[in-house]
Amino acid sequence: MTHQRKYSPILLVLSGLLLLSKTGYADSQQVFSASSSPWLHAVGKLQVPGQRNQNGHRSHYLEDCSATLVSRDTRSDADIIITAWHCLEFYRDLTKPIVFTAVAISGESVRREARRLADGGGMHADWAILRLRRKISSGQIIALDIHPHIADSDRPIIMAGYSSDNGVSNSGDILTFDPACIIYQQQPHLGDTDCMAQKGASGGAVIQLSNNAEPLMCGVISQGNGEDHSTFVPVNIFRSAINLYLK
Repeated sequence: MTHQRKYSPILLVLSGLLLLSKTGYADSQQVFSASSSPWLHAVGKLQVPGQRNQNGHRSHYLEDCSATLVSRDTRSDADIIITAWHCLEFYRDLTKPIVFTAVAISGESVRREARRLADGGGMHADWAILRLRRKISSGQIIALDIHPHIADSDRPIIMAGYSSDNGVSNSGDILTFDPACIIYQQQPHLGDTDCMAQKGASGGAVIQLSNNAEPLMCGVISQGNGEDHSTFVPVNIFRSAINLYLK
């Protein structure tokens, strides 16, 4: 089935020119820049040291994902980030820190260590909540508020993360976002969209603008085919866990 995107005039302006991906699909991702919406600063890169056993040998590696700084009061300093469970699946050595890095409004890099608080425990509930070792000032980065309900399937969403493709994201060094995609199916535990998201964007933000253009985090990027389909975990399935840690 072919799904056609519905764009508002504002989002059409944001979309700009489409790039052609190496797969031949029109790459709808946009590169974060000084002219992008300021709330995108809340989406950062997450590096997780992992361990795997292969052929009797333990291998160490860094899992590159994305995460989002959230708060109940966006005017306050924040220390809670949300990501995907599978980004932490092989995190076993607690002596090695998980590191969250985001770009402040000033353009400087903000780096914080993080520790896991809670998670869904598997791909069936692909979410995780972490606390930063030290709060990030609202003067540096304005944290995102959580959507009070389930996302409205009749309104566009935005997906943002550090995709590790070799195109516009420069192998995961630059934040990219798909500015206007649709939810074409939403189940209690999963949402299907036509957003473009690739490896590295996992754990990134799914945003829906309110009637007042307020950015509200409505989900967490779980996975995608790197072309025309991505899935997300709606925040409503772990809202009670978020509320435990958002004071």
